[in-house]
Amino acid sequence: MSLDLSHTIELEPAFHDLDPMDIVWHGHYVKYLELARCALLSRFGYDYPQMRDSGYAWPIVDMRLKYVGMVSYGQRIRIRAEITEWENRLRIDYLISDAVSGRRLNKAYTIQVAVSIETRQMEYVCPPVLWQRLGVAP
Repeated sequence: MSLDLSHTIELEPAFHDLDPMDIVWHGHYVKYLELARCALLSRFGYDYPQMRDSGYAWPIVDMRLKYVGMVSYGQRIRIRAEITEWENRLRIDYLISDAVSGRRLNKAYTIQVAVSIETRQMEYVCPPVLWQRLGVAP
């Protein structure tokens, strides 16, 4: 049995997310990724407040988005977030698709690293608390 490290949310972009061309402005996709990432991490009881309480900040150090299609006002979209790396860094892959047709609209990933809140030093191996929360501890 394989471990499911994914979570999916659905949303409709707000009117204020539109650009002058009446499509969702490209920068708002980062906000949608954040919503999906928080929901995913919350599923494992390790959202940002729990990260802080465990002694670590998890800044995003790399992000990539590939725009394949447009999102319009009133269009229902699905954002799937999946943890694909957790040993030395936390990588989350995303797929944004049309909720009705399933058509792919955007692919993305984010990479976060553990930083000790106490020392402000980056950890080169993810702390055991992450492994425990994900259920992947050896």
